[in-house]
Amino acid sequence: MPVPILLVTGFLGAGKTTVVNHLLAHAEGRRIAAIVNDFGAINIDAELIAGASDGVVSLANGCICCSLEGDLLRTLSTLLRRDPKPEHIVIETSGVADPADIVRNLMDPVILREAPLETVLCVIDAATPPTALEDSLQRSQLRVADIVALTKLDLADEGAGARMRQAIRALRLPAVVVDARHGEIPSALLFPANVERAPAPRDPGPKRPAEERFETLSWTSDRPISLPRLQQAIGRLAPKLARAKGLFETVEQPGRQMVFQFAAGRATLAPGDAPAAGVPRTRIVFIAELGVLSKAELDGIMDACVAGG
Repeated sequence: MPVPILLVTGFLGAGKTTVVNHLLAHAEGRRIAAIVNDFGAINIDAELIAGASDGVVSLANGCICCSLEGDLLRTLSTLLRRDPKPEHIVIETSGVADPADIVRNLMDPVILREAPLETVLCVIDAATPPTALEDSLQRSQLRVADIVALTKLDLADEGAGARMRQAIRALRLPAVVVDARHGEIPSALLFPANVERAPAPRDPGPKRPAEERFETLSWTSDRPISLPRLQQAIGRLAPKLARAKGLFETVEQPGRQMVFQFAAGRATLAPGDAPAAGVPRTRIVFIAELGVLSKAELDGIMDACVAGG
């Protein structure tokens, strides 16, 4: 029996992981295998973990998660050999990946026979300015999509969803546009009713030359940071950032880690687990377009966040 694939694409910070989290938490008896880039971002409660081996975490509800590292086809082959075999596979792409390249890989005849690409879902932050759809990468992500999901509607102004729908319609795409409040999308749209019906092969379009567009910069500290100073620092860095995320301990709440996320101009904080031994108290990763932010500038701004600095 073939195992259909759901490919989840979307720009940095669009909410892809929230969608995958919701699918895993509401599997409704399906055995879903999720292949994700940022494995640590998957929200797996410790009580739900049934076991871990070979880089795969098994959940008590029959779902499994593994990290998208190295050769995608090799990872798929490993999943398809598992017993029991998953009933569905969800692949979450990187926010800077052109999904057309992944679609092209999935058209491999062997994979197509055993794990056909059923649905491509493109996730878009509803608050994204419609002009952002002029970006070549965002266009490519939309072009291959069967379904476009608008996320973070609760954080956007009242007309944002309508403006984005209009902008997508103007591109004359065949995709269905749906609202995805808190990452929820009707499963009937994502998973086929008849898995024995093989979907037709796809044409991902002409291969584009590889483009190194983004770079990742990291900043660490062994000392707690001042939350007001961090807010000032992020305010200075925000115009240059595509994405940021990390863990840190603050002077205001010693001994407690905070989870930091920044995307689409919005920063959020949430309580984290207790700090692990042997790792820096603060670890933040910043993603920016090439040449926009230097390591020296980043360090200069962030070093001022350290208490007593």
